[in-house]
Amino acid sequence: MLAFLDNLRLALGTFLGNPLRSLLTLLGIVIGVTTVIAMMGLIEGLRIKVNNDLSQLGANTFQVSKWPSGIGRVNWRKYSKRKDLTLSDLRAIQESCPSVGVVAAWDAEGAQKVATASAETRPSVRVYGTTAEYIDTSGMTVASGRYFGQVEAVDGRLVAVLGQDVVDALFPNLEPLGQEVRIKGRPFTVVGVLQRQGSFLGMMSMDNRVLVPMRAYEQLYGKVRSVGLSVQAASPELMGKAQDEVTNLMRRRREVPPLAPNDFEVRTNESMTEMFNNLSQVITVASFGVCLLSLVVGGIGILNIMLVSVTERTREIGIRKALGARRRRILGQFATEAVMLALLGGALGVGLGYGLAFLARWVLGFPTQVPTWAVALSLVMSSGVGLVFGIYPAARAARLDPVEAMRSE
Repeated sequence: MLAFLDNLRLALGTFLGNPLRSLLTLLGIVIGVTTVIAMMGLIEGLRIKVNNDLSQLGANTFQVSKWPSGIGRVNWRKYSKRKDLTLSDLRAIQESCPSVGVVAAWDAEGAQKVATASAETRPSVRVYGTTAEYIDTSGMTVASGRYFGQVEAVDGRLVAVLGQDVVDALFPNLEPLGQEVRIKGRPFTVVGVLQRQGSFLGMMSMDNRVLVPMRAYEQLYGKVRSVGLSVQAASPELMGKAQDEVTNLMRRRREVPPLAPNDFEVRTNESMTEMFNNLSQVITVASFGVCLLSLVVGGIGILNIMLVSVTERTREIGIRKALGARRRRILGQFATEAVMLALLGGALGVGLGYGLAFLARWVLGFPTQVPTWAVALSLVMSSGVGLVFGIYPAARAARLDPVEAMRSE
């Protein structure tokens, strides 16, 4: 134990005697560890953000759609050949799936402008056409007023429910309920305002939207389009059974052969979370690949500086061996210096990585959180690199002949 403490003291003395050289040697290790800590903080924060945002999309619900989620490379021409989903599919699910509690249909058109007589929004509003049940399956809450009812939806009455961003743009100092807004020149009466939800993944505002009855929506944008179906199980325990019932029904209705894959998508919050987790694993592996390359570069720097240190301190080594220091004591001294040098670089990288993660939280609004395992693994990897690349210089120092070493100048 005393020998180890003595080695630590000698290592710290070496660092303090050559601070600039030591810091320059550590750059590769610092960059690698900083990259890993910052990326892991961002990925963990994004995972937390995804889970929180998906939890707002409705409990015990899943989506049935013609189109995939759009994450990654998608062959849209292939999916465009699929049959459209229609309101008749909604009615079939209501009649034939006993485990389903509520089912709603929706469609959306982006990049729309909503106006009043005195104000207008930017052309960035997303206009939704929905059935009356959509409010129960979407995870949204009406803050004031009401959602449109079944009669209004069937008749296609020109009523609208606004998101908070649209209210802020059109009615900054007015009560929006009962006011008139125009979408593509058609007048809609505001009957409700949604509770503010914020952004999805920090990118897309969930409040920059307007919801109108499906039939009124079809008057604006046409009927030749595929709807999305939002399905809520009758209870949490029936979630899996409801998915199976809907999947089997849709395969029969769409005449999908028994061994063929579905020609529609069934997405749950869990499946979307799993998709993101798979993507984050790829990013994690890539980050550790960058870290490994940087650590190798840093290790080569440590190897070089330790060889220089052995050369510079040849006379000191000879004196210590002449006074009785054994080979393993000299080996331990220089190996400890190499490991401490690498560990110092790892600690600096962890500090810088935490700083970048905090900066990302402040700039992007993500709840960045660096996992403990990433810190521990980064420090272990950097220490291991120091040990691997420090063994040869340490062994070389331990093999020096004391007489020849003391003669050197």
